[in-house]
Amino acid sequence: MKTIKLTELPFRQKARIHSFGETELYVKLLEMGCIPDEEISVELTAPLGDPIAIQVAGYQLSLRKEEAEHILVEPIATDHDEYLPD
Repeated sequence: MKTIKLTELPFRQKARIHSFGETELYVKLLEMGCIPDEEISVELTAPLGDPIAIQVAGYQLSLRKEEAEHILVEPIATDHDEYLPD
């Protein structure tokens, strides 16, 4: 499966956290439940597109797009998807 930035994930598409880019936010993201292999999805966006609300570890978390850029995810195919492009 192809790894993409969380900000590239389509709205409400489920994904699994793969890793984090080079960031000082690493520990903060881990403490907020953004751990590798955790399921994640983008649920809401502010009117101007920043911040975004994500669903992770059973709750909604608000992140700036700048922070979300550092979260690398692998999209999860759903029943209605034939495939996800590479």
